[in-house]
Amino acid sequence: MELVSVAAVSENGVIGKNDEVPWDLPEDKEQYRERVAGHPTIFGRRTYEMFGDPPGSAYIVLSRSEREFERENAYHASGVAEAVEIAESLGADRAYVLGGGGIYDLFQPHLYRMVLSRVPGEYEGDSYYPDWDEDEWTLMGTEEYEHFTVEFWERKSNDSA
Repeated sequence: MELVSVAAVSENGVIGKNDEVPWDLPEDKEQYRERVAGHPTIFGRRTYEMFGDPPGSAYIVLSRSEREFERENAYHASGVAEAVEIAESLGADRAYVLGGGGIYDLFQPHLYRMVLSRVPGEYEGDSYYPDWDEDEWTLMGTEEYEHFTVEFWERKSNDSA
């Protein structure tokens, strides 16, 4: 199973504030949704609930409190191993990890790739993308957009998942 995290990250590591993204970049939202379409997505409960229309083909929600969700294609998982099992049971060979901060941190050691939208500027926030050792990763390429840059990272040792 290939686990890929997708996040928009400011220069100071902020990814959210008060369960919202602290910037408005419609072009980033569009490329993000297109990237994960057709694949299971993995969220923490609060991140899942902030989406009116979550991206992806199925939703794997890590939660200590909620076990059932209104959407037919939403599944509860208690941790990384169970999330991977659910994604595999859906016939997927890749799943996208979409946050929040605690979920990114939990999955970081298991990631194969990261797709990070780099948002210029520093923002106040209460949710951060986890620190990671760049020596363990290779920058495979970038895509330039008007207000952000997307970076494609791959783990050097791909036996993590």
